[in-house]
Amino acid sequence: MSVITRRDFLKISGVTAAGLTLSQLGFDLTPAQVYAAELRTELRIKDAKETPTICCYCSVSCGILVSADKKGNVINAEGDPDHPISEGALCAKGASSYQIAVNPHRLQKVRYRAPNSDKWKEVSWDWALDKIAASIKKSRDKSFVEKNKDGKVVNRTDGIASVGSAAMDNEECWLYQTFLRSLGLVYIEHQARI
Repeated sequence: MSVITRRDFLKISGVTAAGLTLSQLGFDLTPAQVYAAELRTELRIKDAKETPTICCYCSVSCGILVSADKKGNVINAEGDPDHPISEGALCAKGASSYQIAVNPHRLQKVRYRAPNSDKWKEVSWDWALDKIAASIKKSRDKSFVEKNKDGKVVNRTDGIASVGSAAMDNEECWLYQTFLRSLGLVYIEHQARI
């Protein structure tokens, strides 16, 4: 003869009460037969070329598999299950990385807004790069400090700062920092996931 303890009685009573409540709410608890639908369509990534890459958003460096069709158009991006860091898992930003390449709202041309203007105008890459270089040179020349108050050579500029880019890998960050230090910048920061 088995003995039912008070704890067992409460468990059985709770499950029975939950079952009765669910049955009164309209849930049908009888087993149902479910049939799998036959898929006659092929996967869109069937003949795609998969390229492993790293997520551009933070310093975790999760692995992403980017699939491209025969024309080179990105058609899918998903977590890389063979990646040793993320093992296929991605955060919400990484999972939406497909939209970096495929987004109808993404700007396709360089735009420039003059100081005190409320309008943007399209400009060429050459014009924009020349404008950026001229602005850097002007600010550097204006704020360059060769020696500090004590007469020590410092060769720095206090008029320019850099906040970096979370979309750069370690090698790009090293090149960027080397470039900035060659200009004399001392205010250099990285902003992964601001």
